Amino acid sequence: MSTVSLTVVRGRESEATVTPRSYYGEVWYRFVRDKSAVATSGLLLVIILASALAPLLTTQDPLQGNVAQRLLPLGTAGHMLGTDEQGRDMLARLLYGGRLSLVAGIVPVLIASAIGTAIGAVAAYAGRLVGAVLMRIMDVCYAFPAILLAIALVASLGAGILNSILALSIVFIPPISRVAESATRQVVVQEYVEAARVSGASGLLIIVDQLLPNVFSPIFVYASGLVGLSIVAASGLSYLGLGAAPPAPEWGAMLNSLQSSIYVQPAVVALPGLFIFVTSITFNVLSNALRDALDVRGVGRS
Repeated sequence: MSTVSLTVVRGRESEATVTPRSYYGEVWYRFVRDKSAVATSGLLLVIILASALAPLLTTQDPLQGNVAQRLLPLGTAGHMLGTDEQGRDMLARLLYGGRLSLVAGIVPVLIASAIGTAIGAVAAYAGRLVGAVLMRIMDVCYAFPAILLAIALVASLGAGILNSILALSIVFIPPISRVAESATRQVVVQEYVEAARVSGASGLLIIVDQLLPNVFSPIFVYASGLVGLSIVAASGLSYLGLGAAPPAPEWGAMLNSLQSSIYVQPAVVALPGLFIFVTSITFNVLSNALRDALDVRGVGRS
């Protein structure tokens, strides 16, 4: 993986000078050459910025309704995306709802990544007994379907967005710990890890300084793919009444409240589902692009 520059000396080309790229430079080069990755990143950035800057993009109150203006169609003056069953502006609710939906999708993956990576790294480094115990516990949790386990946990803890985030965090720990354990086992046998061990470094120092930086890539790629699933799962919990509580704008909760109006304004009712679908797909496509970009041992550039 390198760049080639040619210099001209007295009208003739000299020998090619090879300038190797750094690892991260190569990753960036491969990523920006993927048009779908660039387009997806741009779309995801628009969604995140639109949600974060919602107060600047709309002057409508997402909680303030007007029964006289309920279920207005798309393109209505003053309500570009129509209104919901209580006359609340759909654009405002979708923008503000993106905050809750993105937080409920990203935060559980971040929490699970931190805990799961620690469990996987310790299990791979600590030895057979400790590793076997930790991973068997993870396997027991991993045996349950993710969404069913999340529903059971939220039902036990009580409905609410915080409990929804906690439940999804617990659900995602086992698969991430499995990825971390597998990646760590490939790194722990490397010579630089053995050199650190022989030099007298503690187990914790070896895990933090030698193992974690080298297993970050596969964990990051896997976790980024989980964000799309997390957004769908969090919206599903809200749709079932186990997540965000009305009248808080959240895409899943909006689908729940609008479902009875599907035959009146189907286009308006479909908007929250469309946002959930597009956002989850962008994270999945971005995850695949990151996987290809980080795999610098893959097929060479054409």
